[in-house]
Amino acid sequence: MAIRAVLRMGDPRLLEVAAPVALTDTPELHELIRDMRDTMASLSGAGLAAPQVGIGLQVVIFGVAANPRYPDAELVPDTVLINPVLTPLSDETDEGWEGCLSIPGLRGLVPRYKSLRYQGFNQFGNPIDRTVSGFHARVVQHECDHLQGMLYPMRIKDMKNFGFVEELFPGNPPILE
Repeated sequence: MAIRAVLRMGDPRLLEVAAPVALTDTPELHELIRDMRDTMASLSGAGLAAPQVGIGLQVVIFGVAANPRYPDAELVPDTVLINPVLTPLSDETDEGWEGCLSIPGLRGLVPRYKSLRYQGFNQFGNPIDRTVSGFHARVVQHECDHLQGMLYPMRIKDMKNFGFVEELFPGNPPILE
């Protein structure tokens, strides 16, 4: 088990655009994904992008089953997504509260597309093509933003809806992405 340090907001590497993965099914890629899984699990995260652990490649992982940070969240299948392409299915958006392992303790109300199609590959080079909505769509968008050097506070429309969990929701935190 290898838990990697998660970069925090302010580290310039989080603002860089990640490079596409040239080769799948390599020992190095499998090791990165194992480490990302261990890191995400250790922090009870819903997802993690390679740039968050200092690797500038287009690799994200996500999945939510039983998770103490998301007790009422819908199931999101455990997924490794490489070189993703996201296509919104409409212009319809909604706002939801998000957090991030790179921005611990803070939450913000973030607009996201309600439904989208995502495509890419898994770690073995097998294609992935899914149409999703709701929490699943939100998680995918959040993680893929990291590949473009985007952190969720950059998407917040009203900074009154950004702050520390304890201040925003004393005694009653919302489901957090």
